Amino acid sequence: MASLVIRDLSKRFGSVEVLKNINLEANAGEFIALVGPSGCGKSTLLAMLAGLETVTSGRIEIGGRVVNDVAPKDRDIAMVFQSYALYPTMTVRENITFGMESRRVPKAQQDEAVARVTALLQIGELLKRRPAQLSGGQRQRVAMGRALVRDPALFLFDEPLSNLDAKLRVEMRTEIKKLHQRVAKTTIYVTHDQVEAMTLASRVAVLHKGVLQQFDRPRVVYDRPANQFVAGFMGSPSMNFLPAELVEDGGRPCVALPGNGSPSALLPLAAPVTSASRKVVLGVRPEHLSRDSGGAKPGYGRMDATVEVVEPTGAETMVVMRVGAQEITARFEADIVPAVGETVRVNVDMNKACLFDPDTERLLG
Repeated sequence: MASLVIRDLSKRFGSVEVLKNINLEANAGEFIALVGPSGCGKSTLLAMLAGLETVTSGRIEIGGRVVNDVAPKDRDIAMVFQSYALYPTMTVRENITFGMESRRVPKAQQDEAVARVTALLQIGELLKRRPAQLSGGQRQRVAMGRALVRDPALFLFDEPLSNLDAKLRVEMRTEIKKLHQRVAKTTIYVTHDQVEAMTLASRVAVLHKGVLQQFDRPRVVYDRPANQFVAGFMGSPSMNFLPAELVEDGGRPCVALPGNGSPSALLPLAAPVTSASRKVVLGVRPEHLSRDSGGAKPGYGRMDATVEVVEPTGAETMVVMRVGAQEITARFEADIVPAVGETVRVNVDMNKACLFDPDTERLLG
């Protein structure tokens, strides 16, 4: 197993800087997800790790060796592409062994590697088929098998599940997690799907406009996002944002939501928040909003909201509501189905709420 170190890494295409001073480390055997919207630079970063793109500035180390100027074939990596990149005229076995044939690996060693990998991925019965005879999930397994036979120091995955349907994507996500648990190889996984990043990775790197926004464990990124971009990108539905103000109510620190002349709601804070301005942005995830059933709860606040849209999904009910001029989304229990137009009292779990600076959009506290 090998570690990965990225230091002050930047990439320019002409006058356009697509990656700006990226710094992150992956420990040996760790699974790192690079996540962000289209155009954020995550695939470019992966291509630089693979040696398919040159480095403008900074350095890349794999297993303690600087590889900036090392050819892709000498970096001891294996890459799984979004498009599978299988040779259509070759059988599954020939696709898997192509690299070994090129390196003149002895036949007995090839057979051993194929047997090991096909058993691991459960594709032994597919060896004589060609890619056109395979489903999307089977093609992805073959692409992973071709990478696995190399036994590399570093695995690179470039959005490998984006071409699959929703059900198969969930199944393959589970297979990739099982695979990593078995082989325990350092893995860098690029995706725009925050659910994939949260469920697969030991740590998540969130990119936006070529800048690393946050690099931490999935739970930390979700619960304590570094800024409003991360808060809004990670999670579906995304976090609700409400303009608010820091106030005191009887000596108790609170967040006041604006109303007509007086606050529409006073929501208690567990502790005072230091901020240069009294203005803040309150961030609350949909699952931290619940319909009030009477009785105050410690650490909770209350506010009134008007129901605009109700979306029963079976396991839960998604409710879009309006609070003053702001629209918010709540994730209620399945049997709670309020009527459109109804005004409901909503509990807000302030223990889980986040406060952001309205100017810098950074997390406060």
